[in-house]
Amino acid sequence: MGGIRKPALAATPRHAAPPALPGQRPIGIAILGCGFVADFYMATIGAHPMLRIVGAYDRKPDRLAAFCRHHGLLSFRDLDHLLAAPEVEMVLNLTNPASHFALTRACLEAGRHVYSEKPLAMASVEAAELAALAQRQGLHLAAAPASLLGETAQTMWKAVRDGAIGRVRLVHANFHDGMIHRQHPERWRSASGAPWPVEDEFATGCTYEHAGYVLTWLAAFFGPARRVHAFAACQLPEKGVAGAAGVPDLTEGCLEYDGNIVARVSCSLVAPPDRSITIIGDEGVLHTPCVRDDAAPVYLRREAPGRLAAQLGSTLGALRNRLEHALRVPWSLHGLRLDRRYAFARRPAFRSSARNKPVDFLRGPAELAEAIREGRPCRLSAELGVHITELVETLQYPERFGPVRTIGSTFPPIAPLTWKG
Repeated sequence: MGGIRKPALAATPRHAAPPALPGQRPIGIAILGCGFVADFYMATIGAHPMLRIVGAYDRKPDRLAAFCRHHGLLSFRDLDHLLAAPEVEMVLNLTNPASHFALTRACLEAGRHVYSEKPLAMASVEAAELAALAQRQGLHLAAAPASLLGETAQTMWKAVRDGAIGRVRLVHANFHDGMIHRQHPERWRSASGAPWPVEDEFATGCTYEHAGYVLTWLAAFFGPARRVHAFAACQLPEKGVAGAAGVPDLTEGCLEYDGNIVARVSCSLVAPPDRSITIIGDEGVLHTPCVRDDAAPVYLRREAPGRLAAQLGSTLGALRNRLEHALRVPWSLHGLRLDRRYAFARRPAFRSSARNKPVDFLRGPAELAEAIREGRPCRLSAELGVHITELVETLQYPERFGPVRTIGSTFPPIAPLTWKG
C-alpha cells in the first residue's frame, strides 16, 4: 500500500489478538506516537479481538523504527500517509500532551475516530472544540484514562449504587507519586527502548498527567462536578527540567457534586506514593488502595452503629497507643483494622501492561471500538473528556479562574459494564 514501508520483521504484531467474534469485524487502528506509553498499549493486544493494529507513525525515525521492529508492525512515512490509509478507522493519539489538540483535530478532519491519551487537550475550550468537531463529522472521540472500566472501579461503583455505605458524604481521592525526580527517571526505558518523557511529565504537571485516574471514577459514581475549590503550588522547583519551572507539582481541590457530596482530590510529586480512594457514607466506608491496579481489592468497613460501640473503639485505640508507648515498639500499629473485602462486580482479568503496572491500557480503545461497531455512545465520551479537562485545568491553575469555579461542562450518564446500575 502506498505510504507504508515494511520493516525487516513480519507485519503481524507479535502479540496478535485472537479472532473477533462472528459478525464482528475488527477495527483497524494506527498508533500515532511511539514513545514510552505506546508499549503499554501493545502489551495487552492479545486480549482484544476487536482491535487490529494497522501500523504506526512517529516524527522521530529512529523511535518509529525501533517500535515497529520490536512489535512487528508496519510503519507510516508521515501523518498524511497514515490518514490516507483506508484500513485505518481509528487513530490512537499517544503523542505528547501539547500535541494532542492539533493532531486529534487533524485526524477528525480526515474522517477518523480518535482515542487520545490524557488529557484530551491542554485547555477545556480546545477540548470542547474537538468534541464539537467530532459531532459534526459523525465520529467517535474518546480519551484516557480507561481505568474506570477496570474491575476495581466497577466494584466500588456498584457498592455505592447498592447502598453498601448508605448516603455518601465525603470522598478522599489521592494520586501521589512521591519524589520521582530523585529516582533517576531519565534512565527508565520502555519495552522497545523509549525513554521516560521526563520533560513532558514535569512540564505538563502531575495533575494533568494523573488526576484523571480518580476524576473519571468520581464522574461515573456521582455525575458531573458542579464547583471546584482549588489550590496549587510548586514545592519542588529543582526537578532538573527547565520547562517545569513554576509548574505545580502539588494540587489540592474540593469538588462539589449533586447530593451534597464533597470530594477532596489531592495530587502531587511530593507526598509518598498513594493512589487510593476512600468513600465515606452514613453507614460505612469503602476503600481501595490503588486506582492504577485494575483488580485491586475494595474494602468495606461498617461504622460504629451507636455511642457505646464508638466509645469502645475509642477506648481500644487509646489502649493500643499506651501499649506502644510502654513497650517502645519500633513499628506502629496505628490504623490497623479489619475491613471486609467486597465481592468483585466482575471477574478480574488480571492483565498487566508492564512490570508493576497491573492495568490494561487497551480497555479504552476496545470500548471505543465496540461502541463504533454497535452504534452506541462510548462510555469514555468526548463530553466526559471535556469535563475532565475543565476540572484538571482548574485544579492546576486556580489563579486563572478564581478561588471557586463553577464548572460549565457536563456529560451523559455513564453506563456500567455487566452489572445493572
